[in-house]
Amino acid sequence: MCSDSLDKGYSPKEIEEKWYSFWLENGFFRAEDKSDRIPFSIVIPPPNVTGVLHMGHALNNVIQDIMCRYRRLLGQNVLWMPGTDHAGIATQNVVERKLAAEGKNRDQVGREAFIEEVWKWREKSGGAIINQLKRLGASCDWDRERFTMDEGLSEAVRKVFVRLYKEGLIYEDQYIINWCPRCKTALADLEVEYAEKDGYLYYIRYPFRGSQKKGLTVATTRPETLFGDMAVAVNPEDERFKNLEETEVQLPLTDRLIPIIRDEYVDTQFGTGALKVTPAHDPNDFHLGEKHGLKKLKVIDDAGAMLEGAGRFAGLDRFECRKKAVKALEELGLLEKKEPLKHSVGNCYRCHTDVEPSISKQWFVKVGPLAAKAAQAVRDGRTRIIPDNWSKTYFEWMDNIRDWCISRQIWWGHRIPVWKCPDCKAVIVEETDPDSCPKCGSQNIVQETDVLDTWFSSALWPFSTMGWPEKTNLLQTFYPTNVLVTGFDILFFWVARMMMMGIHFMDDEVPFKDVYIHALVRDEHGKKMSKSKGNVIDPLKVIDEYGADAFRFTLAAFAAQGRDVKMSESRVEGYRNFVNKLWNAARFTLMHITEKNALTDNLALSLTDRWILSRCTETSLAVKQGIDEYRFNEAASAVYQFVWHEFCDWYLEAAKPALYEKLGADRRDAARGVLAKVLEDIVIMLHPFMPFVTEEIYNILPGTKGSVMKATFPYNEDEFKKFKDPDCEKEMEFMFSLISGIRNVRSEMNIQPSTRVKVLATTAESSEKLLIAENKSVIINLATLENLSFCDAENPPESSATTVSGATTCYVCLDGVIDFDKEISRLEKELEKNTKELNNIQKRLNNDSFLEKAPEDVIEKVKAQHEELKEKQDKITVNLDRVKSLKQD
Repeated sequence: MCSDSLDKGYSPKEIEEKWYSFWLENGFFRAEDKSDRIPFSIVIPPPNVTGVLHMGHALNNVIQDIMCRYRRLLGQNVLWMPGTDHAGIATQNVVERKLAAEGKNRDQVGREAFIEEVWKWREKSGGAIINQLKRLGASCDWDRERFTMDEGLSEAVRKVFVRLYKEGLIYEDQYIINWCPRCKTALADLEVEYAEKDGYLYYIRYPFRGSQKKGLTVATTRPETLFGDMAVAVNPEDERFKNLEETEVQLPLTDRLIPIIRDEYVDTQFGTGALKVTPAHDPNDFHLGEKHGLKKLKVIDDAGAMLEGAGRFAGLDRFECRKKAVKALEELGLLEKKEPLKHSVGNCYRCHTDVEPSISKQWFVKVGPLAAKAAQAVRDGRTRIIPDNWSKTYFEWMDNIRDWCISRQIWWGHRIPVWKCPDCKAVIVEETDPDSCPKCGSQNIVQETDVLDTWFSSALWPFSTMGWPEKTNLLQTFYPTNVLVTGFDILFFWVARMMMMGIHFMDDEVPFKDVYIHALVRDEHGKKMSKSKGNVIDPLKVIDEYGADAFRFTLAAFAAQGRDVKMSESRVEGYRNFVNKLWNAARFTLMHITEKNALTDNLALSLTDRWILSRCTETSLAVKQGIDEYRFNEAASAVYQFVWHEFCDWYLEAAKPALYEKLGADRRDAARGVLAKVLEDIVIMLHPFMPFVTEEIYNILPGTKGSVMKATFPYNEDEFKKFKDPDCEKEMEFMFSLISGIRNVRSEMNIQPSTRVKVLATTAESSEKLLIAENKSVIINLATLENLSFCDAENPPESSATTVSGATTCYVCLDGVIDFDKEISRLEKELEKNTKELNNIQKRLNNDSFLEKAPEDVIEKVKAQHEELKEKQDKITVNLDRVKSLKQD
């Protein structure tokens, strides 16, 4: 048989290292800039240069790798563009912590030296996640790896900024923005995360002029901002204020009078119906202030401390000021009450500090015109969002978008290419650094100190990574990309912005045809993974323990559209068993086949041979459709079911009599040819999911050449028509039913697996009788029978258990096989034990205290145990009655 063989056990680590090096050395991941083959391209969502591999990365990259490996098997020219993001705020924080450990800070070292420190850190530690993706088996075109701060991408970023500025789509203005006092930078709306927090709603009376007891009462969650109040607003339709004659109120804790204004914006149902207006510290108040011409007084500085406008509270931290201001209001009798309130508070997405809305001079992109085109592209179907339910969310955001704040007050990032001339106030925006002011000739020009938001450069990722602004062969071949795989959490951070920039700079061409949104990876109970909960699963540890193939297949098997992935190590362990099952099936097959065992048309195929070929071609179609339609779980399930249950459990067992030459040379040669064909197809089908084990097996299969990555996916229409056989499958369904029925009787009667029994069959259906007769050896082998023969329906054997399949009744002869008294005794003891366990479980479920106090997942687990025991009890009772009946007969 096969001269090469597989080791007895599968050792993932050695095999993974061997084959990944082999693929890299042979350039199997490389795309061709120009080719006659069909192009297929994906750009990787660039992980942060500070990142380490987590479950979200793993799922995202496994899905991409499945598609790329599958497309290569279809003969396509595949580009999977890799790279990392410079992650401005995150990376700066890492390096600042490093400096702090050395007793320094960025201001001490200066901007240029600090940037040098960041580049040093990036060279030393910034590639960790790339190596981790390789452990996962990611088949990116690593020779093309890009970085959002490398020279080519920096040129693209600058060109885009300058063009948008000159088109009037970038501007600088004083505006209300989200400010992080910890990171000391502006944040885009999308960089603010909201969390429910316990707080208070404070009811504060703003007295009328000359009266401390009369006035307007406002309700606020932030008393510390009242020092920046410029008005109190009421709704003109609010009956409570229709007859209000006063036009001003006294601002508490200050000597200022502020006007009472009327505006339909005010919500009459919230609080008292009177709204304090703080234009410098609330985005809604900012717009209200613009409308009514109110001044903007900033009373909280960039570090979160109170400014001079807060009077005697100046210098206090904003939260300390809240406490002291509330106490002062109480002493003055101006705090009417405070109510506990759970409300949504914005936090910095990086350091989780409470964000401070604040007036600041920043740079913005006027995104309205860009967003309209990006939304229309999805409405037109030029880009599909999958699952489609995310389209609605996309439209809601794009149709109500606000201008994008793109400036960040940090040093690490693309410095904004704007210079200002203090002498003539000119603003210079050019693609090359100016030496002097073009307006007045002064060389005393100063560059903007801010850098661009990280998402600005990553918004250009699909085309900047391919060489834009040059019209490279790579760009012409692979843009637009075929699909973007991403999580819903960056649908707006990144996907929407790539849509806007791609359409605008690539002649109205969308950056990708499909956007596949995958779900979250949660723990086995469906809870979000977090370090605080202690339920985080480290992908690298899982790979070390169970191998990359088992881990990858687990992710794919649970990657159902719109449904979160519930991950546990026990599930990975289960799919490691699947890897071992495949390994052992391959070892068995290799014992029986040689290079001569090709599947030819002149072979005498048995029913089981024809059935497995039919199921194999049907499975290849199911895998193809599953991957094509982003239903990765369905593709994984189809091949799993086929390999484990149909190929291993049924066909390999059914083929053994032929393989061991009990049925003649013709049947043996047919079985060998089918084995060789089906195992090769299985290995190729499974390759996108489990690349390492399939490469190892493929290289030992007789007749294969080179890598499995160069193989051809087994589905094609001609082969499907040739091997698909519905009639054969129907006949095998009858065979399986008959064999399973006999097996069930054996199990229910506690007959030992090695004990051979006699079976008599009777049927009025001639086709079923013929099937049984022609496949007698298969039935005897799979059902572990001593003999199988036909009998008269009117004279069934005594002491036998019956099973019915179609029109056929089988009698399993029990006389001399089981001791009825012993079996009755065994079943009665088992019933007694089960009943006791069931009663204990029932007591827990009848206990109100348990139902009220126990966690929901614990209660569900107990209910599941109850159902399992109840089913077991019913089954034992049926079996006991059956054995008693047989004894009496």
